[in-house]
Amino acid sequence: MEERRFEALDLLQQGLSQVEVGGRLRVAQQTVSRWARQAHQQGRESLHKAGRAGRKPQLAPDQRQALEAGLVAGPEALGYETPLWTCTRVAHLIEKQFGVSYHPAHVWKLLRRLGWSCQRPVGRALERNEAAIAEWKKVTWPALKKKPKKRTERSF
Repeated sequence: MEERRFEALDLLQQGLSQVEVGGRLRVAQQTVSRWARQAHQQGRESLHKAGRAGRKPQLAPDQRQALEAGLVAGPEALGYETPLWTCTRVAHLIEKQFGVSYHPAHVWKLLRRLGWSCQRPVGRALERNEAAIAEWKKVTWPALKKKPKKRTERSF
């Protein structure tokens, strides 16, 4: 876009009309008019690209690496009883470690950029009998799942 704006100015200086410049560059005449007015009022340099869009990140790259190290250490290192990171806990870690306040609802974006994903712990009973479960999956379930021998038989 920056190249197009400067090309438009050059074409206007060569004597072409705003309509002709817009046609050549495939932009609206109003856009060419706006560029010409801006260059006239603020100078040619005002047509350079605006730069970075959006808010600057609150954490520097080295701080993000330190955050990741804190995440790997686990929430227990921060004083929590369970080994489960929540957005609120991560926001607490960021504020404690760097003095930067993040809203918990926005922490997930930062975690995604770090390559972390949402994972839920598997809730399993302490009384699980893994051998019995494996036996059921290999023997009992396939026997129940078999199709009837004749088409006229019911499937249950």
